[in-house]
Amino acid sequence: MNPRVASVKTLEGYKLLLTFTNGEQRIFDMTPYLEIGIFRELKEISNFRTAKVVLGTVQWNNEQDLCPDTFYLESVPMDNVSLVM
Repeated sequence: MNPRVASVKTLEGYKLLLTFTNGEQRIFDMTPYLEIGIFRELKEISNFRTAKVVLGTVQWNNEQDLCPDTFYLESVPMDNVSLVM
């Protein structure tokens, strides 16, 4: 079983800084999801920035969410990313 999301911070470029229950910090890029169904609403940056942790995953105001395993498996470790914030 993969770790669950413990905290989330929204970043520029539709990226999320995720801290997992095992202490790892990883970056998840939401861009590929923004053309799919209900996730289109997240293209509006004010909607994207409503991200919060709910039951070990990330959820937005209109209840958009992904499986916590997706967030872990498709994210990259912070060490492998250079960010301009």
